[in-house]
Amino acid sequence: MKTGLFVVMGVAGSGKSRIGAAFARSLNLEFVEGDDFHSPANVARMAAGIPLTDADRADWLAALADRIRQAREARTGIVVACSALKRSYRDVLRGEARDVRFIFLNGPRSVIAQRLMNRVGHYMPPSLLDSQLATLEKPTPDERVWICDITKSPAELVADLVERASR
Repeated sequence: MKTGLFVVMGVAGSGKSRIGAAFARSLNLEFVEGDDFHSPANVARMAAGIPLTDADRADWLAALADRIRQAREARTGIVVACSALKRSYRDVLRGEARDVRFIFLNGPRSVIAQRLMNRVGHYMPPSLLDSQLATLEKPTPDERVWICDITKSPAELVADLVERASR
């Protein structure tokens, strides 16, 4: 299996952690949960239902970009779960590793909203979905993106990603 640098992106509830972790296991790569890199202040803001600003996200994105760079330099590969909602955020992530591949988990608002309502133990409230969707700038083809339909089963999505990565 090829080693690669991957960012699994999308709004809250799209399945970044679940798909990213399973994809990483399938490729025998490290999985990094982007939420773990948020500052306590960012977590508190989101838990209170306050959307993050670009300034709030700056240090978080820089830390994730650094982690991607480390994996690239070590030639170990990595799968990172990160919302990466705007192109400018994705530019920060690819700043240290131009060959990073983005995987966009895309799907209907209704599916995502239902997932958020059923999610237990996460600080991100369902009330922030609309702000995430408003912030989302869908990736364009020049961004090296694989688009995945989240209405497919996780097993189908991961199998498709593994097949793409093996090319």
